[in-house]
Amino acid sequence: MLPPETIRLPFEDGPFRMAMALTAAPPDDMIELDALYSAEIAERARLLEERHDEVFAALPGGEAASAEVLARLGELLPRRYPDVFEAGDGAIVNRLTGERWRLRDPTLHPLEVAGRLVQEDLCLLAEGPVLDAAVLCFPSRWRLAEKIGRRLPDVHEGVPLYGERLARPVDRFFAHLQPGRLATRLNWSVIDDSALFQPGGKYRTAPNETVTTDNAGATLFLRVERQTLSRVLDHVLFTIRVHVTPLDRAIATRDDAARLAGAVRALPDEMARYKSLPTIREPLLAWLDARSG
Repeated sequence: MLPPETIRLPFEDGPFRMAMALTAAPPDDMIELDALYSAEIAERARLLEERHDEVFAALPGGEAASAEVLARLGELLPRRYPDVFEAGDGAIVNRLTGERWRLRDPTLHPLEVAGRLVQEDLCLLAEGPVLDAAVLCFPSRWRLAEKIGRRLPDVHEGVPLYGERLARPVDRFFAHLQPGRLATRLNWSVIDDSALFQPGGKYRTAPNETVTTDNAGATLFLRVERQTLSRVLDHVLFTIRVHVTPLDRAIATRDDAARLAGAVRALPDEMARYKSLPTIREPLLAWLDARSG
């Protein structure tokens, strides 16, 4: 019913570049559903029930933009995925889960409802840009409670080179993003934990002695974020779809292995520490070098 998960390999051999690396895409590509949908939606529902304050936050003032996000999904999802969603009578029905969500429900925040429909995390940024509201079930080692209400440079506090190379271009992009446009970008890392919900784990340096050259392909994971940016009223919607793939499945060819090894070696020390790569760097590179021949 839904397509298989797309495995993206957004790394390149060669000198390290800190860049936004945005690509224009059709507005309908804001959301991607795949064969992992049922499992990921169930995990999102569990987190929203059991750890609500860790994965959802909304400041006053973003209600209209949040309602617009839900309204857009209420139109987009049944049209693009008619086998999964059905719309009618001011509600959207999820045929896979059997749930019926009202598009205007005074008992639930509209952004939370939106976050229960899709695999993407959804972040709304007000003018500033300031993180105004978010459903963040699958964080890549950051905590929503520490970032809500902060300007984007402060949200990225601790990200190496962000202030010097990206802060101004990002602010300019947000200020000039036009309605009806969608931009996409990809982030990658190699990690030793397959969990989607990872609020902590940056800057680790102690070697993970359970990872060896022989088992690195099975015990390490390529974690890729597909991010999109689009205008929603006076806010910008930032979506994050997380893909976590065992390394021996993601790295299928010699060329893939050589490119990833080159990208890992090219990372500045501060960026490698930010990604906690020192914990796994030696067995990772040995495995990649063997894989590349």
